[in-house]
Amino acid sequence: MTQLLQWAATLLMVVALNVQATEPVAPLGAHEVVRQATDQVMSAVSEAEGYMDTEPERFYNTLQAILDDVVDFRGFARGVMGPYASVERYRSLDGAGRDQLRDQLERFTEVMREGLVRTYGKGLLAFGGSRIEVPDLSAEESAGPRAAVRQLIYNSGAEPYVLVYHMGRDRDGQWKLRNLVIENVNLGEIYRSQFEASARKHGGDLDTVIAQWSAVDIQS
Repeated sequence: MTQLLQWAATLLMVVALNVQATEPVAPLGAHEVVRQATDQVMSAVSEAEGYMDTEPERFYNTLQAILDDVVDFRGFARGVMGPYASVERYRSLDGAGRDQLRDQLERFTEVMREGLVRTYGKGLLAFGGSRIEVPDLSAEESAGPRAAVRQLIYNSGAEPYVLVYHMGRDRDGQWKLRNLVIENVNLGEIYRSQFEASARKHGGDLDTVIAQWSAVDIQS
């Protein structure tokens, strides 16, 4: 009987552990996503000090792997394309036109992905060793479908540099970065103006706009 009870207790423990292991993990909040990504990014920045001069692509590849999990690059690219990638324009096209637009969006997403990683990476390299804070959000801010998470970078000045991460939930409820504001400079708005100006210059030829795209550098 004792042996039977021990076997039953062991079985219950195994079942309990399996249930615990299969329980869904609650998604991180917007603040936690930014804070966790900040820790990972600044760790990469610190490590890059030892190899950046000789292996710069290694740093950008590392940074891109971190940001791929937290940035909605496709949504950002669509926002930059503005009316040229809107739902209304997509619906107005025939089948071939829709295929072309999807292809253009995919290609521009990759272009924007590389550009954003480099812009963000170059900016943070200047702040290696700085103290960085990510203030908590209020309960009300955390409950909505969108949130603006501030990141404060304390360097040599009296006031910190301020970055604002505009976050939104994806279809799975995960928080993703949708836009970035650096010292009151809205990257999404600047890039959209740049895209629209280039599209007008090239008579709406988006293939040329994408092929010639070079994101402006943001100086903080």
